[in-house]
Amino acid sequence: MSQGVLIAFLVLSGVGIALHMALPRLLAWRGVWFTWHTQFGPALVFDSADADGVTVRLLNVRGTYQSVCYVDEDLLWVPVCEYHRTWADVVRKTWDKTNRQKEPMRRALVMGGGGCSFPKWLVAYRPDFVCEVAEIDPAIIRIARERFFVDELERRFDVAHTKRLSLCEADAWDYLESDTQGYDLIVNDAFSGNRPLGRLGTLEGAREIRSHLREGGVYVGNVRTPLEGRGARVLEDTRGAFEQEFSHVRIVPERPEEPRKIGNNALIAWNS
Repeated sequence: MSQGVLIAFLVLSGVGIALHMALPRLLAWRGVWFTWHTQFGPALVFDSADADGVTVRLLNVRGTYQSVCYVDEDLLWVPVCEYHRTWADVVRKTWDKTNRQKEPMRRALVMGGGGCSFPKWLVAYRPDFVCEVAEIDPAIIRIARERFFVDELERRFDVAHTKRLSLCEADAWDYLESDTQGYDLIVNDAFSGNRPLGRLGTLEGAREIRSHLREGGVYVGNVRTPLEGRGARVLEDTRGAFEQEFSHVRIVPERPEEPRKIGNNALIAWNS
C-alpha cells in the first residue's frame, strides 16, 4: 500500500469513527435515541405525531414498531394502540361491575413488556390490579424506564410502597410456568418483528394459559397477522388452539377494512 493510499485510508477511517461516535448525539439532538444492544436487533426511539397531530414516541426494533406512547403530560398513561384500548375495554367490562373496595387485589401478568403501554394503563387506572411484567431483554427494560416513562409511573404511583408493578427480566413463558398462585388476567404482548414468541399459536400454549388463570380469569393476546392470505395461518391456528381450551374466544381485528395487511389483532379468551 502506497503512503498516499494509506493516508487516505486512515483519514476515511477516522471520519467514519468520528461519525459513528457523534451519531448518537446528533440523533438525540433531533429527538432520536439509539441503542444497539437489544436481543432482537438494533433499536431506534423517536418522537413523531399521530393523525391528529398529537406527539407520540415510538420504539422500532430491527425495522418493526414494537411500542408507542403519548408524551403529553395528560396522556402519558393512555393507550395509543387500538388493540391496547380493546384490552382496556375487556378489563372494564369484566370487572367494573364488581365492588373494588370489597374485592381482593387482582393479579395480572403481561408477557412481553416492550414500552409497557398496557402495564402503565393498569397501574394508572386500575388500582384493583397488581401487575407483573415479564420482559426477556434488559435493553428493552432500560428503554421502557428511561424513554417510555416507566420510571415516572413508578414515582407518581408510589410503586416502591404499593408493589403494584414489578418489571422482571425473564422469558415470559418460563415465568408463567413458574407461577403457583394463578392470575385473574394474562396479557400476551410478546413478539419479535412480525413473529409471535413462544407457544402462542399452539394447543400447548393455550393449555398453559388456561391452567394459570383463576376462576373467572381472562386472557388477551396480540396476534400480529393479516386476516386473509397465507400470513393469516398463525391467527387461524391460534384461534383453533384456544377454542379447544376455552368456551369463549373472540378476535377483534385492528384492520378489518384491509384484511390482507398485517395488524395487531386482539384475541380474547375466557371460560364461563
